[in-house]
Amino acid sequence: MKVIKLIILLAAICVNYPAVADVGNRGAWGDQGDGTFKNPVLPGDFSDLDVIRVGGDYYFITSTLQFSPGMAVLHSKDLVNWQYISHCVADLTQLGPELNWDRMNRYNRGIYAGAIRFHDGKFRVFFTTMDEGVFLTTATNAAGPWSPATRIWDKQGFDDPCPFWDDDGQAYLLLSTPGKQWWTHIYKMSADGKSIDPASGKIIDDYQSSEGNKIYKINGTYYVFHNQVIPHGPRVGVMMRSTNIFGPYEKKIILEDFPGRYDRQPNQGGLVQTEAGDWWFITHQGRGENGTYDGRPAHLLPVTWTNGWPIPGLIDRNGAGTILWSAKKPIKGFPVQSLQSDDEFSTPILAPQWEWNYQPRAEKWSLTQRTGWLRLEAFAPLAKGDFFKAGNTLTQRIMGTDGGTVEVKLDASNMADGQIAGLVFFWKNYAQIGVAQKNGQRKIIFSENGIITEGPELLPQNLAWVRAKIDDQGGCNFAYSLDGKIFTSLGTRFSFGWHNYRGTRLGLFTYNNLGEHGSVDFDSFHYDYSRGNQ
Repeated sequence: MKVIKLIILLAAICVNYPAVADVGNRGAWGDQGDGTFKNPVLPGDFSDLDVIRVGGDYYFITSTLQFSPGMAVLHSKDLVNWQYISHCVADLTQLGPELNWDRMNRYNRGIYAGAIRFHDGKFRVFFTTMDEGVFLTTATNAAGPWSPATRIWDKQGFDDPCPFWDDDGQAYLLLSTPGKQWWTHIYKMSADGKSIDPASGKIIDDYQSSEGNKIYKINGTYYVFHNQVIPHGPRVGVMMRSTNIFGPYEKKIILEDFPGRYDRQPNQGGLVQTEAGDWWFITHQGRGENGTYDGRPAHLLPVTWTNGWPIPGLIDRNGAGTILWSAKKPIKGFPVQSLQSDDEFSTPILAPQWEWNYQPRAEKWSLTQRTGWLRLEAFAPLAKGDFFKAGNTLTQRIMGTDGGTVEVKLDASNMADGQIAGLVFFWKNYAQIGVAQKNGQRKIIFSENGIITEGPELLPQNLAWVRAKIDDQGGCNFAYSLDGKIFTSLGTRFSFGWHNYRGTRLGLFTYNNLGEHGSVDFDSFHYDYSRGNQ
């Protein structure tokens, strides 16, 4: 089926290029406090994103794979400063048993890209897992609570759904099929979005590698965005348009890679219009490889409508957009905010920046057993000594482009023989600094991929402080303290990286290879990340 015309611009377009910030993923980012912002607006692993506006509020979702709670939701008033507000899936076992702590069998799987829409008075998030099917969850408030995830189709192998309700009330869902026939399909849905008509399916783009679907209707024209990989070339952002939702569609490349920056080539994203009528495009950039450890950060690009096509960013000589590294803020009057990171564990529920590695074992952690502390009770990994098979690791994203400092205070008084606990950084590899107990004796330890370096002395007390200094080259060094003031280095520099479609994460952990013995209490988690030269 070849119903799609690819529009090729044969003539170069003369463009007046505005001054832009230094090209790169190091340095200042986000709101600059002077009415401008620098990309990325979120320098962390905020991949597979989508964005909507409801009134004067903007909402943003990002995929979470095996992390729980799943599908993070963020809020902004100006598209630049964002705050975590909720997650859509409180319990991953609603999706399937392999995402639970006693299976841990969904690395590189779990919750993939989704789409958020506000329809008929409700927020609706559609997403897929490659193994369990297509899901829907709803809420009257994006901050939650969200309804238990409903499986609307148990068919495996679909990803990147996007719903659409037409003017006549008919609902549709776009889906992609990764593999040999990586195409974009459209299906009719029930009005409530809870069921799909498989017989109604039609392929609207048979270009191999079409993914990250988003659909809009603007001035009577249907627009479908997704990204594609040029054969033997880079990934590009593509827009299709038609006056019929089933096509035929014409197609144009609207976003392409910034020359020489493979790690910041365009990827998934979504259009949004401000109350003032301006259009913007928010996208995660890059594929995570080529030395980036922060995963796929979020960039905000102004949109210029050209001959009926929305072109994001800096228009190049091909008539497509590229990364614009700085611009005026879409909406003025709102203060600079940093995304949440610190935690004093002073509330009975976890702060929204946290996620567990897989669905946690609920009875083995608490914020109420000791007021003002997070208690993690140790139990054995599913595979002895394997951190990636150890349940109840609490984790969040690494932020910033110029480094930062993570400092944790812990109480080891209830630890048991065989237990290890502390601060961890992980991707394909992992590094830990914390406390280990053996034969009734406790020592500060550094461990990289299970190879342990012990501190020079026994821990003379119950309290310990551990610290990681993150540098601007994608790594960190570790230290510990017995008084919270004087720190001593331990271990070697740990290099960050990219694995299983995720950048490096940091977190708090404990486990015990000898069984269900011991616990550790965390009093505080302080993560100060740099905003560069702002």
